[in-house]
Amino acid sequence: MIKHPKNRICLWFDGSAEEAAHFYAETFPDSSVGSVLRAPGDYPAGQQGDVLTVEFTVLGIPCLGLNGGPEFKHSEAFSFQVATHNQEETDRYWDAIVGNGGEESACGWCKDKWGLSWQITPVALTEAIADPDPATAKRAFEAMMTMRKIDIAAIEAARRGAPPH
Repeated sequence: MIKHPKNRICLWFDGSAEEAAHFYAETFPDSSVGSVLRAPGDYPAGQQGDVLTVEFTVLGIPCLGLNGGPEFKHSEAFSFQVATHNQEETDRYWDAIVGNGGEESACGWCKDKWGLSWQITPVALTEAIADPDPATAKRAFEAMMTMRKIDIAAIEAARRGAPPH
């Protein structure tokens, strides 16, 4: 009997769900690829035997990749937010996503080559913009607004009130 999680995220792909699942499993801890279901018959986006769905986990979150065809695209309305604990971890995830055919965006956001959005968010940033001192939070927020990949040292400097470099 196949065990199914009670709830999981279903992500629509145009034939590349298995490739994406393997990339995520290789890139992020607590990630893996599970079962691959091949289509038992032809369907609008593929043929019998093509990969229809892939079960996978990203950072402990159960997902299902569905090869549904070109009709629907990912958008920034959905993203994975990955909390990082230092610049090395921030750089590693950012560089993996962008360096594998993805693209940079603003304020710690990037897209992978399949169009899925990721927020690579250092804990230091979250803490800085939640600082109880409104002036401190504003300085950190304004520094973030100028960045693509988050520079933790620059966020911490802004939090301390140091001028931007």
